[in-house]
This record gives sequence, structure tokens and C-alpha cells, in this order.
Amino acid sequence: MSLILFACVVRVRDGLPLSASTDFYHSQEFLESRRRLKTLALRLAQHPGRGSARGRDFSIHFSSSGDVACMAICSHRCPAAMAFCFLETVWWEFTASFDATRVGLASRPYAFLEFDSVIQKVKWHFNCVSPAQMKSSLEKVQEELELQPPAVLTLEDMDAANGVMNGHARVYSEPAPNVRMEPVTALGVLSLVLNIMCAALNLVRGVHLAEHSLQVAHEEIGNILAFLIPFVACIFQNKNGLFSMW
Repeated sequence: MSLILFACVVRVRDGLPLSASTDFYHSQEFLESRRRLKTLALRLAQHPGRGSARGRDFSIHFSSSGDVACMAICSHRCPAAMAFCFLETVWWEFTASFDATRVGLASRPYAFLEFDSVIQKVKWHFNCVSPAQMKSSLEKVQEELELQPPAVLTLEDMDAANGVMNGHARVYSEPAPNVRMEPVTALGVLSLVLNIMCAALNLVRGVHLAEHSLQVAHEEIGNILAFLIPFVACIFQNKNGLFSMW
């Protein structure tokens, strides 16, 4: 099996795929790696530079600079220096062919699909040429990796991010806070008693006025309402006061 299996070029700010190689692998783990690569492409803005996510049989490597990133799925036998040397070569080839303006204006996936032939050519070179023939390039990249190690991402992190992006946010089981009402103070009790007394007084005055007004013209009904409305308002206020005591 080849060391470098799949490669693609994506736009960093939104993960839009710009070009990709044609792959002929259909194993379950490889397809799972493809899914994780797509998820990671959407998060490249959070991981500038180089990074890797290793699985059992395959590893995902990425390298970004500016708004262009190159990503690859490699065999676990592929040395990191070779993978990043490959990605750097693809990045230089792509940026030499397409300027930043065209990349920024791309609005559909795989807008630069014709670059696939270049990816295949570079991939074939790294898969078929012996490491001894690329010794100087690999040593240079290896020194860079030792001075500035790439970010290491776990596959679990990518799976969790994929769940959030699909709308399946992680749920945390925590007990609901036990909210207890505070007891009514002495001032509150006094206010409640005074409101009850005022309501009773308004009721008595309203009843007496109603008996008197039945013997006079209808315009006196307004006077009745003038006493009954405060009475009703007091009743509602007392009701709220009673609930607050519980």
C-alpha cells in the first residue's frame, strides 16, 4: 500500500475544498478518515500551521499558510517528515498556479479541480521515489518539526467537534439548582395586614354606597366603581403576598 493515500487543498477560513486527488480506497477505516478530514477542514482556522491526528492504520496531516491549507491521509507507516514535505510541495504548486484573489472568490467546492493532476503527480513522486533521493528535503523538514512540533489532535476531539457541528451538542447531566424562596420579613407581614384592612374597608364603603346609589340616578354608578376597583386591586395584591409567604 502507498504511504500517501489521499490529498486535498482547502480554504482555511471556511474549509471549502478547492481541489482533491482521486482515491481508490474504500475500506471502512479509510472512509472514516475521510469523514474526519472533512470535519477537521472546518476547524483549520483554529489550528494554524502544521498538525496531525493519528489513527490505528491511517493518519491525517495538514499544513496551512495564509488562506490555503493542504491535507493528506497517509498510512501509519509514513514518516511525519515525508507527509509534511509532501504537503509543502503541494502548497507551493497550488499557490504558484492560483493567486489569493481567485482563491478568495471561489464560491463552489472543487473550483480548481484541474489541479488534481498536479496532486496525483506529486503523490506518485513521494510514493515511488526512495527516501534516500529526498534526503536533504526530508532532513530540512525534520529539523523544522523538532524546532516547532506540529499540533497533535485526537480523533475523539474531531468526533466531538463533528457532533457539535451537526447540531448534536454534548449534554451534561447536572442536577437542577434547588431554589428556595426566602421567608417573608416582618415588614412584609405588616404590609399584608394593612392591605387586607384597606380591602375590607373599601368593601364596606362600596356596599353602603351601592345601597344608596340604587335610589338615585345611574350616573352614581361611577362612584361605586371608584371604591370597588381599589378593593379588587387590594385582593390581587393580597393574593401575591400570600404566595410569596409560601
